[in-house]
Amino acid sequence: MVTPAPGIYTGTIRHRRFAPRPHRFEYALFMVLLDIDRVPETMARSRLTSHNRWNWATFDDRDHLADREGPLRARLGASAAAAGVALPAGPIYLLTHLRYTGYVFNPISLFYCHDSAGVLRMVLAEVSNTYGGRRDYWLEPEAAVAGPFRSRAGKALYVSPFMPEEASYEFVLTAPGPTLIAHMNVVPPDQPRRARLFDATLRLAYQPWTAATMRRTLLQFPWITAKVIAAIHWEALRLRINGHAVHPFRAGGPR
Repeated sequence: MVTPAPGIYTGTIRHRRFAPRPHRFEYALFMVLLDIDRVPETMARSRLTSHNRWNWATFDDRDHLADREGPLRARLGASAAAAGVALPAGPIYLLTHLRYTGYVFNPISLFYCHDSAGVLRMVLAEVSNTYGGRRDYWLEPEAAVAGPFRSRAGKALYVSPFMPEEASYEFVLTAPGPTLIAHMNVVPPDQPRRARLFDATLRLAYQPWTAATMRRTLLQFPWITAKVIAAIHWEALRLRINGHAVHPFRAGGPR
């Protein structure tokens, strides 16, 4: 499937927790898809969006790979090299939240990295927690077969007091297209999918990035990142009230 031009994805995020007792929630949201080499011109399509400048919606270079310098592609290359992998030479698309009236929180951003022939070869899952920590997970497909992109990585960041520190992530991702699905299972180390503790699923539909579409979407979701962080804390309160075990953050541990 040919990757679309930069656009706006609307849909839902669903979280399901399976142990020690079931808990789930689902809500509507939107995210944007950006060609990392065309960010300034994309953000200039609407008076409501900007690049590195305050606006209703802003892409700020500091919100991704902030511990590295240079253009975004160069920072991606440095991160990939540090992880022992080579960044593909083709188009790279970023699925993420923007800053809205100056505020951003991205639980996960996905960089879809293609080779020069347009084949999806690698994905960077940039995961952040509410404690100011961030971790880059460079994902390569488990097998060169048709179908969704599947990969597995060991959990290396404290993301929730209701999730054990020792766990693995299983990613099942479709390439960006008219629809997009990003699914992640959290499983005990070296355990199969059926043993999952938690999963999260993004189901999104594509719209072209135009000034009219962005204006309509911002009116529908005016402060989406504030909604994301509010939902995280609300669901954490519900889990605590319902007696879910807490795994406290360890000072000096992975953040």
